[in-house]
Amino acid sequence: MKPSVLTATVLLLAIALPAGAEDSYDSGPARTHATAAGTVLTNPMGMTLYTYDRDTAGSSNCTGSCAQNWPPFTADKTASETGDFALIERGDGTKQWTYDDKPLYLFVGDKKPGDVSGNGVGGVWHAVMEDEDATGSGSARSGSDSW
Repeated sequence: MKPSVLTATVLLLAIALPAGAEDSYDSGPARTHATAAGTVLTNPMGMTLYTYDRDTAGSSNCTGSCAQNWPPFTADKTASETGDFALIERGDGTKQWTYDDKPLYLFVGDKKPGDVSGNGVGGVWHAVMEDEDATGSGSARSGSDSW
């Protein structure tokens, strides 16, 4: 690339990053973002991550039209597990991130960083919320009490 094209590309990427996307999580593929519902776990673009109550530990039960509305938070082929973030293989061969053995998803109804419109849908979808413990260090949990 010519220097001017490279510079323009870097500038466009910097502008395109949503506000709050620079917030970082301790490790793994996710970040945190402040929302109206509290601080949630997000993908690198700042979009809220969700869990599905009908999943079993380490296995996704959201396929077909479910996965069209709740796209799996997928990983590239070079991704590696770290901390509480692990990878599972979906039926189509793609890798999906999990947090604490729960598969992670996005929601098509969320249009911009900070949206949490999928939280509580059907009583089975929950934004992964960040908790502050007594030491002040954050840990993530599901928006449901079952986590």
